[in-house]
Amino acid sequence: MMMPPSQPTGFPMSRREWLARSGMGMGLLGLAGVMHDSGHLLAAGPAPMAGAPIGNRPLAARKPHFPGKAKRVIHFFLNGGPSHVDTFDPKPMLQKYAGKAVPNTLRTERKTGAAFPSPFKFQKYGQSGIEVSEIFAKTAQHIDDIAVIRSMKVQVPNHEPSLMLMNCGDSVQARPSVGAWVLYGLGTENQNLPGFIAMCPGGHPIKGTENWQNGFLPGAFQGTFIDSKHETINRLIENISPKHTTIPAQRQQLDLLSRFNQTHRQGRTDPRLDARIQSFELAFRMQTEAADAFDINQEPQKVREMYGNGVHARQTLIARRLLERGVRYVQLWHGAGQPWDNHAGIEGAHRNLAREIDQPIAALLTDLKQRGMLEDTLVVWGGEFGRTPTVELGGDGKAQLGRDHNPYGFTVWMAGGGIKGGTVYGATDEFGFAAAENPVSVHDLHATMLHLLGFDHEQLTYRYAGRDFRLTDVHGVVIDDIVA
Repeated sequence: MMMPPSQPTGFPMSRREWLARSGMGMGLLGLAGVMHDSGHLLAAGPAPMAGAPIGNRPLAARKPHFPGKAKRVIHFFLNGGPSHVDTFDPKPMLQKYAGKAVPNTLRTERKTGAAFPSPFKFQKYGQSGIEVSEIFAKTAQHIDDIAVIRSMKVQVPNHEPSLMLMNCGDSVQARPSVGAWVLYGLGTENQNLPGFIAMCPGGHPIKGTENWQNGFLPGAFQGTFIDSKHETINRLIENISPKHTTIPAQRQQLDLLSRFNQTHRQGRTDPRLDARIQSFELAFRMQTEAADAFDINQEPQKVREMYGNGVHARQTLIARRLLERGVRYVQLWHGAGQPWDNHAGIEGAHRNLAREIDQPIAALLTDLKQRGMLEDTLVVWGGEFGRTPTVELGGDGKAQLGRDHNPYGFTVWMAGGGIKGGTVYGATDEFGFAAAENPVSVHDLHATMLHLLGFDHEQLTYRYAGRDFRLTDVHGVVIDDIVA
């Protein structure tokens, strides 16, 4: 048998390297297509199934397994855990038991005391008559387009694992995020913008970039972080404009760098190198379109006034501009810390927090509907868990007028994108401690999201470490009752 040809380093190729290039490495060859893609709306190819390779154009638009009702997703993540009994799950029984002990055998992270009625008024909205708290009165105007899931549950009462479970489908292992899976399955409709964007004002939340990680998927599917506290394009996206060269000269530099990289990558199958090359190219292409997408001053004043003032109004309007330009998945974080983690003083804190996002959310739903986009845009709202219906006690045993973490039952809602609006699914017990009717796991939520996008969650897989992985692991049932 003849010795394989030598590599640029001068060393012969090993049998393992040769097999990698002949087999698994085939999907990584031929980056020229990626290097020179610069247009919009690439022809859609088939969706990945059962670990099939995605080829050398990982972000090219792909068709789902079946016609999905949603084409894109916007996820409002209320970091820290909003209280369901103060927002979308009214519990009048708490008023009856106010200041009294309630039956409960569930373990809480900290010591809690008597029943703590919501300080907020609930009222019925829309033709469906679903009750919503006064702090989300503007969002409630759209309740007939919303499906409220009142029986969500997670595994533990801690932020870190619950964030990972909600965002990545696993509370322990490093797994690809939901946005990464969606981008892997559908690709993107705009090669000049990232297909998956996470906006979080003030920096990273707990667990940082793991919340929008690509995990074992190729690096092209990782979310792009934007610190949306900044207002100017040069602060939102660093180095968006070349300061010391022209665009044509920069193109020549990247072409030269591309040739060096392709020479270097011969005989190597490191996906990190491919991700780095793709990042260079995407950054170059973004210079032509990102400045336009992030500039809300191009919107009519009436639209800007509809969204309101403040960072969350601004990032929500930016999100709509990104979605209509073909970005596949946008996650909007409410704060870098845990602003909804109100162990004390929940009345003032929740009211102020809701005031920041209630109008922008309502404006987005109105805007999407007016543009004919709500029907194929899936809107998701929620945090990593809920909060106890009992008051939290401080170290001195006194009530802090706040609530502890509650993983046993909480609320998430969805709208648009094939959702049956004006629907309530599941229920917590009469006090709001735990899911009591039609409990929904995070895997069920993810399976439903993928279904609305046109995917069989059991078939959207990726071969890694000798097995086919999926977002829902070996779990997940589509919630058919909230699908239109």
